[in-house]
Amino acid sequence: MATRLKQRIQDILDRSISQGWVLEPDAKQILTLEGITVPEFHWARDLDQAVACARAIGYPLVAKIVSPAVIHKSDIGGVAVGIGSEVELKTVFGRFARQEAFAGVLLEQVVEGLELIVGGKIDTQFGPVVLLGIGGKGVEIYKDRTLRMAPIQERDVLSMVGSLKAGRLLSGFRGESPIDMQALIGLMTAFSKLLLKMADQITSVDLNPVICSPQGCIAVDARIILKDGRYETAHPKPITADPH
Repeated sequence: MATRLKQRIQDILDRSISQGWVLEPDAKQILTLEGITVPEFHWARDLDQAVACARAIGYPLVAKIVSPAVIHKSDIGGVAVGIGSEVELKTVFGRFARQEAFAGVLLEQVVEGLELIVGGKIDTQFGPVVLLGIGGKGVEIYKDRTLRMAPIQERDVLSMVGSLKAGRLLSGFRGESPIDMQALIGLMTAFSKLLLKMADQITSVDLNPVICSPQGCIAVDARIILKDGRYETAHPKPITADPH
């Protein structure tokens, strides 16, 4: 039986029910509470907060729209990367503020490294299933991914990495430094435990991308879809491959 959720996580899920999914700042708070590393981030509700938060984080930074009406931010230009000044930030904030149900901006550090996707779905046949793949914008093009049933352990993560066509990129390829494999193992096993804890309340979780480098692995984006059916069409196609 899965361990009981922390009360702060349950509170976030409860207040997100009305929209059917968890806003990214709240999703990252959930990850942080479960020991999954995310970038330093601030949720700024107005322009003055955004300017102050940007100064605290330091330029360059990433800005993302926060809105219960926008689940796929990149589809509406709701992500701005490499903002280098207060002038640029104000321009981006003004553009985001014109979107429906605008609730502020998420500001965070710029993170560089190899892009992976770590995902989870409550499959009707197999139950909680964990996915690892090459992430970023190419995730639906290359479809280089592998699946295992939760819970997973270190040996499962290593097996999943070995199953990827581009798995050699993680261990160093053509002179590139290998990623911090222990950090990836820690992130994925913690994610697996969280997936089990939330299994009766969610349909899916996507961390895309997870940025991995020799210095660690960081969940840069997070989306949690709640178990009410209204937003399932916004999620990628169901897992159909045999997760072994």
